[in-house]
Amino acid sequence: MHNESPARVLVVDDDPTVAEVVSGYLGRAGFAVDRAADGPAALELAAAVRPDLVLLDLMLPGMDGLEVCRRLRAEGPVPVIMLTARGDEEDRILGLEIGADDYVTKPFSPRELVLRAEAVLRRARSRADAPPPAPALRAAGIVLDPVARQATKDGAPLALTLREFDLLAFLLRHPGRACGRDELMHKVWGWEFGDLSTVTVHVRRLRAKIEDDPARPRFIRTVWGVGYRFDADGQGGPGTEAGTAGAVRDEEAGTDE
Repeated sequence: MHNESPARVLVVDDDPTVAEVVSGYLGRAGFAVDRAADGPAALELAAAVRPDLVLLDLMLPGMDGLEVCRRLRAEGPVPVIMLTARGDEEDRILGLEIGADDYVTKPFSPRELVLRAEAVLRRARSRADAPPPAPALRAAGIVLDPVARQATKDGAPLALTLREFDLLAFLLRHPGRACGRDELMHKVWGWEFGDLSTVTVHVRRLRAKIEDDPARPRFIRTVWGVGYRFDADGQGGPGTEAGTAGAVRDEEAGTDE
């Protein structure tokens, strides 16, 4: 951010202490910071100042953070980091599904939050500076169009979230190669660090949309001790690789292999 105007961050939290501490750390890191205490105020401010990033508390009074995130996404591709309480796993997953780029669990380190904000902004800028997307990707009856951001399976539209689409695109570009969850987190999410169970959850949900039997996947295969591999031909029969049943159980538990 040295030779550019500072990135503008909108902090949305109804706890004034949290908002003040977070804003202070972001300000000292060189960000321009705006604050809102509820959903309607956040949407009004976002429309006025066009932030580069939104830090959004999930549990807001009245209009909750999920609804605010939906409405922000409807207006444009602004990056969003959700601030969640421990135990809010389902809401956190839903937040990621509707387009949040990252989440941070309370209580959190403000310094870590600043690092997450910088990582998400780097990812957003790399997308903006990326070369024109490649032609449509085709495999296993799937056609994915990076330009139109549309995908189909056997001619039927796939209802993919932003991150599911990016994950499927990455796997289609690297068929037959084992990809670790840390690699996927870095290449698809743009995170240098984070909770690897985020990748596990997205793989599970993507399987539910492209596999005939998600419990016995033929295309997105678990590579025991490594991560995942996309098999374009779906050969080998569902669930025949060694350790598949154990891998599925470990994935459900969100453990790191």
